Amino acid sequence: MAISKQQAQAMWEYYDKLIGALTEASIKLTVGGAKSYTINDRSLTKFDLDTIRGEIEAAVLKRAEYDALRNGRQPRKAFGVIPRNW
Repeated sequence: MAISKQQAQAMWEYYDKLIGALTEASIKLTVGGAKSYTINDRSLTKFDLDTIRGEIEAAVLKRAEYDALRNGRQPRKAFGVIPRNW
């Protein structure tokens, strides 16, 4: 994927705002006493907390990818660790 540093900056800002909005929703639903929370036209409830956490994790990974691109580095490649019992 070849994008400019300006595009990477814009995407980094998008994911940063998304993380903030989802984190605020999670906090309001868990400790804020809210029964529902709305982000733009999307209504969330306590039943959506697992989905919200998954979306936060995905957004954090995407933000890190765009952070690398905007700083002139390649995004980190995923790798797996296989534990062995010797």
